[in-house]
Amino acid sequence: MSTPHPAAEPQPAALDASRPAASRGPDAAKVRAAVRGGTLAYFVDQFDIYLPIVVLAPATIYFQAANLSASTTALLSSLVFASTLIGRPLGAVIFGHFADTVGRKRTTLVAVGGFGTITLATACLPGHETIGVWSVGLLIALRFVDGIFLGGEYTTAVPLAMEWSPRHKRGLYASIITSTSPGAYVMIAALTLLLLQLLPAQGLHSAYVQWGWRVPFVVGALLAAVLFRYYLKQVHEPPSELTGERHKVPFVRLLAKYPKALGQVFVLMTGTWLATNMEAAVTPAQLASHLHLSSKQVTLTMLVINAAAALSYPVFGLLSQRIGRRRFYIGYGLSVVVIGAGSYSLLMVSRGGFGAALGWAVLIGVFTVGTFGPIAAYLTERFPASIRSTGYGVGYSLALIAPAFYQFYLQRLDGVLPAHLAPAVLIVLAGALISLGGFLGPETKDVDMSDDRTIPKLS
Repeated sequence: MSTPHPAAEPQPAALDASRPAASRGPDAAKVRAAVRGGTLAYFVDQFDIYLPIVVLAPATIYFQAANLSASTTALLSSLVFASTLIGRPLGAVIFGHFADTVGRKRTTLVAVGGFGTITLATACLPGHETIGVWSVGLLIALRFVDGIFLGGEYTTAVPLAMEWSPRHKRGLYASIITSTSPGAYVMIAALTLLLLQLLPAQGLHSAYVQWGWRVPFVVGALLAAVLFRYYLKQVHEPPSELTGERHKVPFVRLLAKYPKALGQVFVLMTGTWLATNMEAAVTPAQLASHLHLSSKQVTLTMLVINAAAALSYPVFGLLSQRIGRRRFYIGYGLSVVVIGAGSYSLLMVSRGGFGAALGWAVLIGVFTVGTFGPIAAYLTERFPASIRSTGYGVGYSLALIAPAFYQFYLQRLDGVLPAHLAPAVLIVLAGALISLGGFLGPETKDVDMSDDRTIPKLS
């Protein structure tokens, strides 16, 4: 592993003097528009991702036969979530290619229009009572296609925002953008709580099961329409010196010239997504099955977890700007191993009921998914300008695949550990991978993203 020698690296003042005026002093209004656009895009993306986890949990019976075993029901529910995650790497490759060859803004518009349409189509799905197994089959298929468009959306929108951001504020701006992920979860949880309060959810023919769950999906489609209009009217392409020379096949260039950088990011993001799945998908299931919390209590506990995470992201973004991204990720991964896994385990063995769940929820939220705080800055800094969208999108999304099958890994631990404690083992593994990924990579916080020469590379 090596980083550029300090004596050989161009100094900021020298770089500023040699750059075009647009790069030296970008229009402040365009900077704000790009950052706001990236923030809104990430929020809408994450709102869409978490919809099936929270909103469909009380309505599972609508899509599946009532006589299925608990394990089969859990497996089908996990596939609904996993199908979206599996589609994202494919979307990253497709849309990353066009973002690096055609332009960030136009590609973002196509991706946003695509997932908005799919989300609206999902809200119109008939149930198992009407079309049988085709109901859950269509749900999984639509979520897979949705994942392709979602993988394209953040592949284009986030690098665009980071390219407009000043170097000394990238950590903060990145954390503001990514804090909308748990923020989106909080909004979905609050909306679901409201619907469950207003509509009965017991039985196949209850109001929530038949139509109440559709409301958040319609909201997600409307958010996509708002995002589309904002990008169309407000956001500008970054200056050409920030997006680099365009290559015909950026994905091939990424694999040929930067395989070690991609491999290092893959390790980091595998740990990140594994921890995320334990927090977002497994924890609510265990709160219900092991701690016997009601649907409302589970939703409220997850709301607290994600609110704590959202508040921690800007702190982590600023911390990474001060101590460096590399040191941040090494240290944060260790905190996931000790505090994240420990908090989850103590929650599962506690006898304090709902009150204890809310208390441990804060630590779980802060010390499982905080990797995302500065991740938007780190991944865009990690790859050169000419293939930045492809590198960011593939690096971010490729690692989704293995963690997406978390249910199979948990089943392998049956007989070794109780079901409610097995996720702690995967949280420990996630933290170890995050630390290892940070250790294998170079420091990036001071790179000049308009100059390929200053992009740190692994030896």
